[in-house]
Amino acid sequence: MLIGAHTSIAGGVYNAVDEQVEYDGNCGQIFSHSPQVWQDPNIGDDEAERFRERSDEAGVGPWVIHASYLVNLCTPKDDLRVKSVDSMQKEVDAADTLGIEYVNVHLGAHTGAGVEGGLDNAASALDELDVPEDVTVLVESDAGSGTKLGGDFAHLAGVLERSEQDLEVCLDTAHAFAAGYDLSTAEGVEETIAEFDEVVGLDNLACVHLNDSKHACGTNKDEHAHLGEGEIGEEGISAVVSHEALRDLPFVLETPTEDGRGFAWNVERARELRA
Repeated sequence: MLIGAHTSIAGGVYNAVDEQVEYDGNCGQIFSHSPQVWQDPNIGDDEAERFRERSDEAGVGPWVIHASYLVNLCTPKDDLRVKSVDSMQKEVDAADTLGIEYVNVHLGAHTGAGVEGGLDNAASALDELDVPEDVTVLVESDAGSGTKLGGDFAHLAGVLERSEQDLEVCLDTAHAFAAGYDLSTAEGVEETIAEFDEVVGLDNLACVHLNDSKHACGTNKDEHAHLGEGEIGEEGISAVVSHEALRDLPFVLETPTEDGRGFAWNVERARELRA
């Protein structure tokens, strides 16, 4: 099972590998810099080489870089669009330097441009990127609050159809649940995955953010819970990690650190629920 967590690059990006091993993870996700500010990754060649070597030695991969939270691909505002495209270009270049396969990004909010306008904006912004050959941009499903896009599977499909890039998708279980896709039962998981396949296509799904939800289905509230202990629950998470169409994909945890439990507990829990 490919299961890992979002790990820190404090002290050097290569430290994320050691942290992942501590959690008993074998794939993972990082921020290349603080996600709350406009900032360059600034990863040196020596640091990148150490990251690649440690990943190979520990057998950890694939890795995902999660783009900055400030990036808004759907925006109608020219200045924010320019900053978002610039930030994304630096992320895909950093991924190439690190030997990381994926850069994951939320579509963002259309802030008045409308759904179709927002999807057009996102696709055209992504088309401005010069994506290295061995890097793929993933658009992530969203909880769908306010004017944010990505909560409806049709939004993801719309960007894939509009864009000239070879995009793929990251499905976040907590986000999909918050957006109204019921993943709390085996039947609900089966129906949701069938709908995803019909609308987006399972061949476009590259990664799963494996998170339980602290809030009920359809609330559009994005707050993650320990696996099996939120509103999705044991049956739902077990059905997700065991599903024939998903089980070979990398599962990346963004679960909380609280109640004396963190990523190591959730990595073990994911394996238990798979078994």
